[in-house]
Amino acid sequence: MRTSEVIDRHRAAGREFEAAGVRSFVREEGDGDPVVCVHGVPSSCFLYRKVVAQLASRELRGVAFDLPGLGLAERPESFDYSWTGLGRFCADAVDALDLDRFHLLVHDIGGPIGFEVAAAMPKRVRSLTILNTMIDVASFERPWFMEVFARQTVGELWLKSLTRPAFLGLMYATGIGRRDAVPSEELYAYVDLLKRDDGGRAFLKIMRGFERTAEKEALYHSAVRDVPYPVQIVWGAEDPALTVDEHGESVRRAAALEEIHRLPSKHFLQEDQAPAIAERVAALAAAA
Repeated sequence: MRTSEVIDRHRAAGREFEAAGVRSFVREEGDGDPVVCVHGVPSSCFLYRKVVAQLASRELRGVAFDLPGLGLAERPESFDYSWTGLGRFCADAVDALDLDRFHLLVHDIGGPIGFEVAAAMPKRVRSLTILNTMIDVASFERPWFMEVFARQTVGELWLKSLTRPAFLGLMYATGIGRRDAVPSEELYAYVDLLKRDDGGRAFLKIMRGFERTAEKEALYHSAVRDVPYPVQIVWGAEDPALTVDEHGESVRRAAALEEIHRLPSKHFLQEDQAPAIAERVAALAAAA
């Protein structure tokens, strides 16, 4: 199958919606309690295509939508692409999708963005499952291959050099635990969805909008500890960028949890560990 066909099938599996004045795209599957899946970079709701199906098979409703500037969402020049702005979009999105109470599943910078949502509407969150992300944001340092995107001029050149083969190598090195879990055409779809209409300019704004402040760190800690919903951590334990021993442990300490559920995968564990992720979410949802 060609990559264009992969993206066409992805588009056909979802629908457009509008929130905060931005047209976006959502994939939904299942009829149970909704699980809002928040993606990070350089991805989109395409990352959760297997997870939403697995959630549906466990009597939940998987809901994954694109953040502005990524995937099939619009990329307005004037949008606030900071974690604050993307968090506000997500809060508007759950209203636009008529989600009253929902479970949250967050990953990568979808962690800080999802923490923004949880802090803004804690009574609507049923549970929170945290995948590989960051929470001690004041001291967070991006891995070098992502830090480059945050630099003016260099970031533009680095993005231009991010061809399909280059991204494939990056995903094999840092992203997925099993090469046979994802056909190359699906991995190429990440690049095409990243660059789409604007060549990735909105993505660069997101990379330059990280709010690594003490105030944000305190807010995100408040979203995982002493909260009215249960919290759990599920981690791709072979992630070389957001490591379980450093970043996973920082989340565990912030949430005052005893356990990290470790899975044999790298950063994009949704690709090769979708059933295990859905099982953990379903178990927490049942407890909640």
